[in-house]
Amino acid sequence: MQVRAVRLAKSYRGGSGGLIAVLAGLDLEVKAGEFVAIVGASGSGKSTLLNLLGLLEPADAGEIWFDELRVSHLSRHGQARVRGTRIGYVFQSFLLIPGLTAIDNVLLAARYVGGDRAAALARARLLMERLGVADRSAHYPAQLSGGEQQRVAYCRAVLNSPPLVLADEPTGSLDDGHARVILAELRALAREHGTSVVLVTHRTPAAAEADRSLRLQDGQLEPV
Repeated sequence: MQVRAVRLAKSYRGGSGGLIAVLAGLDLEVKAGEFVAIVGASGSGKSTLLNLLGLLEPADAGEIWFDELRVSHLSRHGQARVRGTRIGYVFQSFLLIPGLTAIDNVLLAARYVGGDRAAALARARLLMERLGVADRSAHYPAQLSGGEQQRVAYCRAVLNSPPLVLADEPTGSLDDGHARVILAELRALAREHGTSVVLVTHRTPAAAEADRSLRLQDGQLEPV
């Protein structure tokens, strides 16, 4: 799925009440099957950009297109449907549901697309086995390490094979070995399944795995 952001702008109110421009009319195009890394200093707006692309918050100006659909101008209900069916989001803070086991957290994604629960359960188990957390399936988030929570969150994000995966520092809580597993998974999604992948990271080795890297600075994107 091709993803395009056109003249995207976003500002927030600072402590003094004035507006702070985080994104200043930037453009971004991610082709189907392309793995793009976005780097930048802390506070540069990387997570804000992902939130806009993921339809989690509205832009102040500009447009977001998924193929020929202008998703930025859909209703809230329409955007929620697009999020559930087309976007997999790996959150930096995991956002696992405390009262659900690891495997039930993964299976949450299947609710958005319906289908056969047995097939979803089989996919979830396979993913968790591949990511090394199958033995933690019955554990609750509080019983998991940060790295285990991150890998469970990844499994939830990709369970439905979404055409777009947005990953916010997905290796930040992982040791080098598990970080390599996640990055290999993201590469495989792009190259073998045609998934568009946008990775936000401050880790140079992670960015090096992408097809291309962009730096977010002063509200604009530039090639690294």
